[in-house]
Amino acid sequence: MTRARVAVLISGRGSNMAALLAAAEDPAYPAEIALVLSNRADAAGLAHAAARGVPTAVVESRAYRGDRAAFEAAMEAEIARHGARIIALAGFMRVLTEGFVTRWEGRMINVHPSLLPAFPGLDTHERALAAGVRLHGCTVHLVTAGVDEGPILAQAAVPVLPGDDAASLAARVLDQEHRIYPAALGWLAAGRVRLADGRARVDGVAPASGALLNPLPSAAAVPKR
Repeated sequence: MTRARVAVLISGRGSNMAALLAAAEDPAYPAEIALVLSNRADAAGLAHAAARGVPTAVVESRAYRGDRAAFEAAMEAEIARHGARIIALAGFMRVLTEGFVTRWEGRMINVHPSLLPAFPGLDTHERALAAGVRLHGCTVHLVTAGVDEGPILAQAAVPVLPGDDAASLAARVLDQEHRIYPAALGWLAAGRVRLADGRARVDGVAPASGALLNPLPSAAAVPKR
């Protein structure tokens, strides 16, 4: 089996990157992590990748202040040098230009810590708590020019519990990110993702059944059928 070569872009510790690396250690997984690239030389995820024998590169965004096109060209040169055909964003804290996104349309994927379209952007857990939602979660989506607006591949929901703060809620959401991101990247790498009317469809994947309720109604409150 020829595996799709993937470049993972990070800015920090790269916990989702680590989940992708762990999945790719299985020879049957359809993606191979060909490169981990960071815009920061001090990103802790670089050491994690290097320890597992994955090539790493740094393209310092600070060196290209005011010239986003040159910064992205330098990144693309590294990506091309390692033969990557798919990009996975894993905590990459730079907004990419429309030109870059267009060149990688359908081949770039991201994980976001909310149930999009709710709470795009930053501080998602704090905003979810402030809004009083009872369910929160994460989303894997294809990247488009609109920030956090691309077609959704997968979502996972967690209950917001009494006494939650942003840290405790984030930890539960992150566990689910580590589950759905490798799965969604595998679908994309295997060529199972197709777009129809602006939405992503995944061939051969059964939809989930059942429901997640929070809080749970008492048995007496549920109408009998």
